[in-house]
Amino acid sequence: MISKNRRKQAMQEAAAILLLTVAAGTLLILLCGANPLTAFGLFFQGIFRNTSSFAEIFVKGCPLILTGLGCAVAFRTGFFNIGAEGQFYMGAMASTIAALYLPPSLPGALRIFLCLAAGFLAGGLWALIAAVLKAKCNISEIIVTIMLNYIAINFLGYAVRSFLMDPAGNVPQSPKIDEAMQLKSLITSTRFHSGIIIAILFVLAVWFLMEKTTAGYELKAVGLNPRAAACSGISVMKNIILSAFLSGGLAAVAGGIEVLAIQKKLLEGISADCGYTAVLVALVAFNKPSAVLAAALLYAAVQVGAGSMQRQLGVPAAIVNILIGVVVVLILGKDLLRRQRPAAKSGHGEGA
Repeated sequence: MISKNRRKQAMQEAAAILLLTVAAGTLLILLCGANPLTAFGLFFQGIFRNTSSFAEIFVKGCPLILTGLGCAVAFRTGFFNIGAEGQFYMGAMASTIAALYLPPSLPGALRIFLCLAAGFLAGGLWALIAAVLKAKCNISEIIVTIMLNYIAINFLGYAVRSFLMDPAGNVPQSPKIDEAMQLKSLITSTRFHSGIIIAILFVLAVWFLMEKTTAGYELKAVGLNPRAAACSGISVMKNIILSAFLSGGLAAVAGGIEVLAIQKKLLEGISADCGYTAVLVALVAFNKPSAVLAAALLYAAVQVGAGSMQRQLGVPAAIVNILIGVVVVLILGKDLLRRQRPAAKSGHGEGA
């Protein structure tokens, strides 16, 4: 009975959040001087117009899946990684360097694997800086990861203007990745690439790690109560460092896939701020791998639909970011009210 009531309450809360979000979107569209019905029609038309449009949801969702998954792993362990953006950049750089300098005699599939492995390692080590400072010196990982973002972004800008710059041109970007190293499109006339399959496989792997293994149990235990975990013989420091490494590595693989599948070269602004959006994706998904997959694809779908509205009706696509913010505030507000209800009932009982 309790389970049914909770499920019913969760569905009611989700419906309320959806209605409030639609209402907010309608108001913003009206303020732009557009017809909401026309705008929403163009929104859904942009998503489902053809195979190419629908495939774009997965293309835009792929980096969000991996960066959101990285944030979720860290958050579940109590390590507040806000550095997915910088880790994305480090992964993109490491994968590009590997792609440019690995021996061409190696098979293409092996070189792709080594490129993504190099990216994972670079992102994981980049995140470890904040983890070690937190574990050893008790320095806030939030501050450190934010600062590391700026270092990584600016280092990439330096790299594409110096040692990684294409010698054949004067534009700040690397040489084009060899075709044998590129992640191929899986559906003709679309950008649906094999990196999307890799992202989904990582979702399954992280779910299995967190839900079905002793290591995952320890990671979650440290996140729930570090002191109790330490009293049970679980190493808090080891698990914080492990979660940071996994988190940074996952975000970095997103950067590697973006280089090998979409851009085919390294250039500035390659992430389109998906490392920052990943924090919102993880929060909306309550740090659950399967929910991260759904939240990332939903966000990408909203982006695709909003782009259609902007092109055909002039409604700013920035409305998407406003509505995502509204959703996060509503979710956090819902959790706050849920926590206050038992306290209010308890206080009422004591007064009686």
